[in-house]
Amino acid sequence: MKHAGGYAGKVAALFDEIPQQLAKHDRKFRIGALGKDARTRDYEDAIFWLSDAMIANMCFNTTDPNVGLRLNKENARMKCYMADTGLLISHAFDENGLVSEDIYRRILFDRLEVNLGMIVENMVAQMLTAAGKKLYFYTKASAKDKDQRMEIDFLLAKRQMTNRHNISPIEVKSSKRYTLSSLQKFRARFAEQTDALYVLHPADLKEADGIIYLPLYMTPLL
Repeated sequence: MKHAGGYAGKVAALFDEIPQQLAKHDRKFRIGALGKDARTRDYEDAIFWLSDAMIANMCFNTTDPNVGLRLNKENARMKCYMADTGLLISHAFDENGLVSEDIYRRILFDRLEVNLGMIVENMVAQMLTAAGKKLYFYTKASAKDKDQRMEIDFLLAKRQMTNRHNISPIEVKSSKRYTLSSLQKFRARFAEQTDALYVLHPADLKEADGIIYLPLYMTPLL
């Protein structure tokens, strides 16, 4: 608040909203939740400040999962992750102004009904950012064609670009039981652009059906 200057109020509003927005199924941040007349353009400086201050990691939708993800990013469609997952938990469970050690213990030992998907996806965003990656995701909505609907958590581009197969889609799973419909649709729809397909999950390393499954702790090795 001290350093955010004239837009400290908007920075605080964005910051306070992060856990609630991440708890949603699609994790996308809706500026409209900040007020009836809130618009992305009105909060651009606050969004940049949170990112530049390394308080939040911004992940932007790209309309074309191909070479030059940045060229096709949508500034109005983003996910806003906390740069520190421990602080995300503190922020989400601070009803009494102080998070007890018991809360952390219960989460670690899976003894608390909590949205683990939110926490795990935030961890992956934090690890990718720490490894020097820019964060992008891909989403496609279609009311008429279910085969077109998909949501890919993260996209990574190869270091050395080639004519084809430059983008790797990443799906993040917080449990050992899940489906991969979006990943399968992505592979079918963007076969020419797709490089390796990754699933980050709380289980062992394996490869099956052309998909590489990695334990979550291996995320920095991507």
